[in-house]
Amino acid sequence: MLVGSQSVLAERLGYALPEPLTVNDFLTFDAKQVELGQLLFYDRILSGNQNIACSTCHHPNFGSTDGLSLGIGEGGHGLGPQRTPGEGDSQIRKRIPRNAPALWNLAAKEVHVLFHDGRLSASNVYGNDFNSPAQEWLPSGFNSLLAAQAVLPLTAQFEMAGNPKENQVAGAAHDRIDNVWPILAKRVRVNREYGQRFVEAFDHIESAEQVNIVDVANALAAFMGTEFRSFDSPFDRYLSGDASALNTQQKHGMDLFYGKANCAECHAGSLLTDQDFHALAVPPFGPGRTRVWDPYARDVGRMGESNRLEDAYRFRTPALRNVALTAPYGHNGAFQTLEGMIRHHLDPQASFDQWQPEDAQLIPVPWIKAVDFVVRSDKREMQRVRSTLDIEPQVLQDEEVDALVSFMHALTGKTAYELPMGIPESVPSGLLVDR
Repeated sequence: MLVGSQSVLAERLGYALPEPLTVNDFLTFDAKQVELGQLLFYDRILSGNQNIACSTCHHPNFGSTDGLSLGIGEGGHGLGPQRTPGEGDSQIRKRIPRNAPALWNLAAKEVHVLFHDGRLSASNVYGNDFNSPAQEWLPSGFNSLLAAQAVLPLTAQFEMAGNPKENQVAGAAHDRIDNVWPILAKRVRVNREYGQRFVEAFDHIESAEQVNIVDVANALAAFMGTEFRSFDSPFDRYLSGDASALNTQQKHGMDLFYGKANCAECHAGSLLTDQDFHALAVPPFGPGRTRVWDPYARDVGRMGESNRLEDAYRFRTPALRNVALTAPYGHNGAFQTLEGMIRHHLDPQASFDQWQPEDAQLIPVPWIKAVDFVVRSDKREMQRVRSTLDIEPQVLQDEEVDALVSFMHALTGKTAYELPMGIPESVPSGLLVDR
């Protein structure tokens, strides 16, 4: 049975549903660049100490995230909740300040801002098409916002670069952000297989010596934008006319999502995000990410990018495709389950008061334990976070919460389990591939 046009469906339901996503809503990429990007995504060659890849924190086993509230970056070993923080001189010095964001549908044409605080956006303020932490030092020529994003973790000390004096990349990053990229581009292009693949994949590259970081990033974006494209969930089939795609409980959850629960006010449109910033009073913990000159272990959210007080503690609305696979939830992964995250939305301040440190999914790291929850001893900061709130409390029955959770599961696409390319058997560098 088909539900008919969107207008007929809206009349029957009493609310409007978004238009179904199609391939035309996404950027398209050259197949050879996609294949090249797959290898680079899983290759540790792009990290300072060659011990971590993009895939380490954005792995398909964890829905393109890492399954942790706050990740273990450069210096760690293993994947996901089994990852260890290293030892000796190579042990980690800090947790990743925020939850690893999922990669689903980031090559949609509508996407114009990335990261929890929106510190990367489409803009020509610096004359290079993007407003980014690299400011005027970000090179031109990226094929997408996703490509511009790809070069930033390479420069981050605790993500992929490493600590100063450990390697050439880390030393360059400590000097100036754009000094990192020529080092990594050379590391890639002098590899014979990579050099040849770049010549074959890009029309403007005639020899390996021409490969630069923009080419590397464009290949990475081609892979991520293709591999993690997802719009084949039961909900997507329902939007396309298949009334049987959702069961009774999922339809009830959809009614709540677009009606009484008011979820769609922020999780709006075909991408299920307004790409805006909202304060939810998510309990703070971890080292936080704040302004450069701010000495506190706290996270001020969007204000760290905008320097506007009204943006304090506001974070970007995440898209929801495959959300059931991307726990924990929140900008810092404060909630391990969808039910916990939904219940927090219903009464944020009560949830804030009830939250306990053991609710976080953290790898034990004894030597930085003192920092993990130090913000909770700052009563004024805790009150500022708790009182900054952009959503109204809602009252839902337990069966309604269950229905919303069921609807969230209906947003999981088949491709999330059967990715088009998957994990390569090996990479040109010969380094270990995360599995």
